[in-house]
Amino acid sequence: MAYFRTLENRLVKLQGLFKKKERLLIMINADPDALASALALKRLLYRKVHSVGIAHVNDISRPDNLEMIKLLRIPTKRFSPALLPHYDRFALVDSQPHHHKDLARVDYSVVLDHHPLDKENPVQADYQEIIPEYGATSSLLTEYLYNMKIRPGKLLATALVYGIKTDTQSFERKFSDVDIRAFRHLTKFYEPLLLQNIIRSEFHREWLKYFSLAFRKIRFMGNGASVFMGKVDSPDILVILADFFLRVHNISWDIISGIHEDRLVIIFRGDGLRKDMGKLCTQMFKDLGPAGGHKQMARAEIPIEKIDQKHAQQFILQRLADVRNKKKKTSRTANSNRKENSAGKTNNDPGKD
Repeated sequence: MAYFRTLENRLVKLQGLFKKKERLLIMINADPDALASALALKRLLYRKVHSVGIAHVNDISRPDNLEMIKLLRIPTKRFSPALLPHYDRFALVDSQPHHHKDLARVDYSVVLDHHPLDKENPVQADYQEIIPEYGATSSLLTEYLYNMKIRPGKLLATALVYGIKTDTQSFERKFSDVDIRAFRHLTKFYEPLLLQNIIRSEFHREWLKYFSLAFRKIRFMGNGASVFMGKVDSPDILVILADFFLRVHNISWDIISGIHEDRLVIIFRGDGLRKDMGKLCTQMFKDLGPAGGHKQMARAEIPIEKIDQKHAQQFILQRLADVRNKKKKTSRTANSNRKENSAGKTNNDPGKD
């Protein structure tokens, strides 16, 4: 049995898209998996084109992400529409165009991802591979490097190890055999001390005030919790708080929200046993903006003009209640139909006449 899939035909198709004189821009919504995947794709294609750039559409403020970029020398820059005329081809990794308004601006030659597909937003690209069964896009890119017989340097290997580690939450969230094999393969080449320095850089000192505020504002709902933080300096604090509260005993899901600039950002986390957070997020907010994710983690972003900012917390809780009530109503209807069908079968049974 081969260590990874054989991708010879795929690689021929992928590399055949590009000409040496062309400039390629890799687009990302930056997090460790996206940053690592972009660096890997740059390594795969830099000899096939004139140059390769990386651009992120989100603000990068989490200390671990900033430390990753610095220590592993990832040459990403903030996306601006002014960049587009300077490139001939565009690639997208660890995301899909409908996930962010700036990602949707671009026509892609390549899309590589592991997030669930959305039937209402099909991906259009000359070359695409989207495998939701994988825990990280970094694992997919490791397969490509392996098939190209490229031995990753310590910076690239460390980036990919961290990408797999974060998106699988150290293999506590959903993962596949490929994620395990990719992780094992990469640990032959990575630098443990670099990885430790990145992992240790989790919080800005000024973020500590948000923990105190969250402790005062938390609302418990059965085995779940919700916190509306008001205005925050960065959406990343919402992610950190959502991960933190999921570690509390008897909390199996949480919804942490706040207002950043012109958006209401809602972060969903769950243990994957009782609720599908991606489905819940979509049901609650898809009509208002980008919303969706995985079974254990999801995110929605709503333009602030679409809601009453003064009553944002009540708005979120009401949406949650509406979804719950709709689910209960559907369940009661289904049970009623089953009883009617069962009664009909009994009455029509010749043996009962």
